[in-house]
Amino acid sequence: MIDIELRGITKTFPGADQPAVCDINLSVEKGRIITLLGPSGCGKTTLLRIIAGFERPEQGEVFLAGRKVMGENTWVSPEQRGVGMVFQDYALFPHLTVSQNIGFGYKGSDKRERVRDVLELVNLSGYEKRYPHQLSGGQQQRVALARALTRKPVVVLLDEPFSNLDADMRVQMRIEVKRILKEAGTTAIFVSHDQKDALAISDQVVIINEGVIQQIGTPRDIYQHPSNAFVATFVGQSNLLKGVMAYDAQSVITDVGSFPCSHTHGHPAGAEVYISLRPDGLELSPDGDIQGRIKAFTYTGESYDAVIAVETGDGFHDLLVHIHPEEVIAIGDWVAFKVLPHFVAVISPDSN
Repeated sequence: MIDIELRGITKTFPGADQPAVCDINLSVEKGRIITLLGPSGCGKTTLLRIIAGFERPEQGEVFLAGRKVMGENTWVSPEQRGVGMVFQDYALFPHLTVSQNIGFGYKGSDKRERVRDVLELVNLSGYEKRYPHQLSGGQQQRVALARALTRKPVVVLLDEPFSNLDADMRVQMRIEVKRILKEAGTTAIFVSHDQKDALAISDQVVIINEGVIQQIGTPRDIYQHPSNAFVATFVGQSNLLKGVMAYDAQSVITDVGSFPCSHTHGHPAGAEVYISLRPDGLELSPDGDIQGRIKAFTYTGESYDAVIAVETGDGFHDLLVHIHPEEVIAIGDWVAFKVLPHFVAVISPDSN
């Protein structure tokens, strides 16, 4: 069952040179968690506000649970759409307790039971009488999510929900929020500019740039098989290399070397292409085909992020490589790598 469907959504703000979102088509299945991911100003928040009913596009249609809520001769107000909203600053009422915040606006005769059930879902039983200032940032976020879930909405919309949390709390809340949404069986759309949030919490990621969808896929597909240069460089880090498809159409020949590719996007032998080579796609190996000297590196705890100068026919090309933190390395070391094909993707030249 499709809970959310967008057809041809276009929105241009007064005085703008180009649309904030342009001809957006998107379907979201019931119970799925989707993230709209892109840089600031790409149109993702505008799209979220159109779904919620806070903005009117000049073109297109919006369907929620099969019901048209926006389109030609159709407009359903935000409060009648069955949408739950979690704002970036949580928008909790400071003078109301946790239970009062969660139950605010709920008119059902089972209000007390519903608030109790949602409190249990978000692991805040026992916090009913506390006020927002008595809670941590993560607890406040769970209260905001509980309030959105109380009315059993068709979809929950979350606008940059982790932006006010520190790094450790973000990791915890990614896990907790995903658990809550999955246990509730609720369809959810996140807006984020943080790739780690998107990859960690989503069933599918929608990459947007300049108001246009660049790619839709699972987190793994987006990371391992980016469809263009923007996706490759925005979601994680990537080395972009120019090359030609080999005769077997399963590898790409570059000045740095030949790279086997698990995902070629159907490019034929002899085609001029680019490859996206993730830093994870090269693994230290004494008999590896890719060789060079360590030019610089930083230690992150999870890996060494190293710049390797690889000799080519007309000089050197720098490659960013992630090296396991247990390795002992130094600037100037000569190292060799083998290629992991699943982290190499072919990109058309015109998408670079």
